[in-house]
Amino acid sequence: MTTNIIDELTWRDAINQQTDAEGLREYVENNKISLYCGVDPTGDSMHIGHLIPFMMLKRFQNFGHHPHILIGGATGTIGDPSGRTSERQLQTMEQVQHNVDCLTNQMKKLFFDEDNEQQLTMVNNYDWTHELTLLDFLRDYGKNFNINTMLAKDIVSSRLETGISFTEFTYQILQSMDFLHLFRHNDVRLQVGGADQWGNITAGLDLIRKKEGSEAKAFGLTIPLMLKADGTKFGKTAGGAIWLDPEKTSPYEFYQFWLNQDDRDVVKYLKFFTFLTQEEINALAEKVETEPHKREAQKTLASEMTLFVHGEEALNDALTITAALFSGDVKQLTSHQIEDGFKNMPSATIGKEEMNIVDWLVETKIEPSKRQAREDVTNGAISINGDKVKEVDALITPELSIDDKFIIVRKGKKKYTLVNLI
Repeated sequence: MTTNIIDELTWRDAINQQTDAEGLREYVENNKISLYCGVDPTGDSMHIGHLIPFMMLKRFQNFGHHPHILIGGATGTIGDPSGRTSERQLQTMEQVQHNVDCLTNQMKKLFFDEDNEQQLTMVNNYDWTHELTLLDFLRDYGKNFNINTMLAKDIVSSRLETGISFTEFTYQILQSMDFLHLFRHNDVRLQVGGADQWGNITAGLDLIRKKEGSEAKAFGLTIPLMLKADGTKFGKTAGGAIWLDPEKTSPYEFYQFWLNQDDRDVVKYLKFFTFLTQEEINALAEKVETEPHKREAQKTLASEMTLFVHGEEALNDALTITAALFSGDVKQLTSHQIEDGFKNMPSATIGKEEMNIVDWLVETKIEPSKRQAREDVTNGAISINGDKVKEVDALITPELSIDDKFIIVRKGKKKYTLVNLI
């Protein structure tokens, strides 16, 4: 491992812009730096796009530096205009607080180290803003912001054509106040964010220097916009976002997302999202070139990410489901594993009465007709819970079900249907 975190981030292609590259390198060479990154509670779970900048905080943490994670209980009530073409829908204060609680628990699970409580600090910007009066806000902070400068920031200028409310216009002031507060009270010297946060970060640095003097040592660093090899945005799928909450995206689906990454992207993601060494990643990169059919890089990426986000038990479940679906041996799956693995697969519902297999396949709409059902059964194309059925007079009975709930049908090599018994 490299000794300077900046060298590590550079090798991983994780740096986009820095406000003072030489100054930051020198500072972290000689000091343990406190740094922060924030997330607004716009929902009750982060998705993998949100995770990107926080992986940087984790790397700083691994190098002995002190990350602060800011949950935007205040800024979340307003809405960040970055990357948007229209106004956000304001949430109730109750919904914001619910989201704050959920995101705080997610962050603690990912980054809190029980062996060293001092390695991570969680903060909420509602704590230092909710008692601020309007006059104090305007006199103590608003006076330090030039409207022309604010209008020139990409986060605002991109919205001028469609319009931006005064509420969202003031967002960069509130985020700047966060940086100043953490600089003063937590000795935070570095803010990390996505590429779209550059304007907010530099506004915060300007405020620090106006309030604390031009020699104040504070830095900003952004990470690159994450794009896939085909030019589309990372983290979006046909089914929507990939959430960190296992109730929204199951660990099996999460594992499959990483497993299905393109050969052209997988090494980039190994560098960015995993904590494997340069030697380990270089070895996997070589296998992408020489043995791409084995997909070892994708399997490693999927395992590392599922372990990091969901833990060992969830990873083992994902591996078990993946192996069972690949081999067709699904009898050993638990009902919980079946619910996870078949969440987005075709399903059917039928009563628990005993029925001839041909009639049953038609009734569940797995087969379009009795003629087709008889043909597929006779040809060995139908498996029930992993066992081929070749007799057209075979019976489907409740005793065949898994946990008295499910029967898994495979037609051909890959076409699964989950039949729910009621």
